[in-house]
Amino acid sequence: MTPTVRPARVPDAPWLAALAERTFRETYTALNTPDDMERYAAEHFSPTLQRNELSNPRMITLVAEDAGRAAGYAQLARGPAPPTVAGPEPMEVVRFYVDRPWHGRGLAQTLMEAAVDAARSAGARTLWLGVWELNARAIAFYRKCGFVEAGAQVFVLGADRQLDLVLARPLA
Repeated sequence: MTPTVRPARVPDAPWLAALAERTFRETYTALNTPDDMERYAAEHFSPTLQRNELSNPRMITLVAEDAGRAAGYAQLARGPAPPTVAGPEPMEVVRFYVDRPWHGRGLAQTLMEAAVDAARSAGARTLWLGVWELNARAIAFYRKCGFVEAGAQVFVLGADRQLDLVLARPLA
């Protein structure tokens, strides 16, 4: 089957929070301390937090599903961009994760296309994101999607201050 992408709804919060935490841990556990991972997960992946994000009119959350099972998600947010992002009307890709069974099957590209369309529909003209400098797979994917380096910013995971590359692209 081919996954479908749709806007997330508030009732999706419990399973979306679980997917968010699981994909985050799968991506970053090997390169971080257990204490930092636990602290970050406790602060960022709860159904209550997800419900609040899904209710926030400044955020757009898209979910990819296959036969009713979660395959990935993207969260976009309106708000100020770092000064290094020069494009007009910026929108941030806050989170972008594809569940491991879907890696290499084209879902990430489909989800990114849906995220770009959603950002354009919301009036954004620039899309930007932060990606950990050690996440080579994600950096390569984002570059393939037209993002270019626009600076760097600090990302705090638990007690660890890490460097994120800031990537941006215009939305023509």
